[in-house]
Amino acid sequence: MSNEADNNGSQVIARAATILRALETQPKGMTISQLSRETGLPRTTVHRLVSSLETQQLLISGLEGVQLGPALARLAASAHTDVITLSRPAMETLGRRTRETVDLCVYRGNYAVSVNQFVSDQELRVVSPIGTAYPCHCTAHGKAMLAMLTDEKIKALLGNHPDVRTDNTLRTLSSVLEDVREIRTRHYAIDREEHARGVCGVGVYIDASLSEHYAISIAVPALRFDEKFDHLLGSLMQCKAEIEAMLA
Repeated sequence: MSNEADNNGSQVIARAATILRALETQPKGMTISQLSRETGLPRTTVHRLVSSLETQQLLISGLEGVQLGPALARLAASAHTDVITLSRPAMETLGRRTRETVDLCVYRGNYAVSVNQFVSDQELRVVSPIGTAYPCHCTAHGKAMLAMLTDEKIKALLGNHPDVRTDNTLRTLSSVLEDVREIRTRHYAIDREEHARGVCGVGVYIDASLSEHYAISIAVPALRFDEKFDHLLGSLMQCKAEIEAMLA
């Protein structure tokens, strides 16, 4: 009887997770019927699970249907805090070692959103406010996270005409995909004034089996990027290994 109860409980959790994942990319929400079609679950099952999840604020009913609820935002914020806290010592070491600005970003659709930063102490430096949303296809941390997605997912996100920010921005989907394939092979991403003139960066994905996608990058004025590149990359890879060890 106990095993049967455990199996039933696991099935309920798995079905609830399926509903939450279906809503992840639907900020405006979905109706019960749409959720049933999307998840392959019976409509009555979806209705029952949605009602249970609503009582815990994991889902809410909006004007256009069921949406992810505020409890998930609180859980996500807590997860970010843990990652920020655990990664901070390694980020500070990287920042002091390179004397450049270090950013930790989380993946949000087409964007890499900064959640932590170590600011360079040099007079000429690159600094952006925490919470800045960077387009993934033209930034080092963003491309590092895109490389973890399938080509099909990237196509769906970017469309055929990625947003152009500078003369160096990759202007076509095919050029972005070609760059992403190279990133998958070499395990780091480069931004050479693709997002902003005079600004370069190198970034890596944080591989720690997290529910969220994170990347860490170094933002450097273009005039000293190439001369420092080997030192930047070596220091960044060491930082990546330290953070992944902490998160593991």
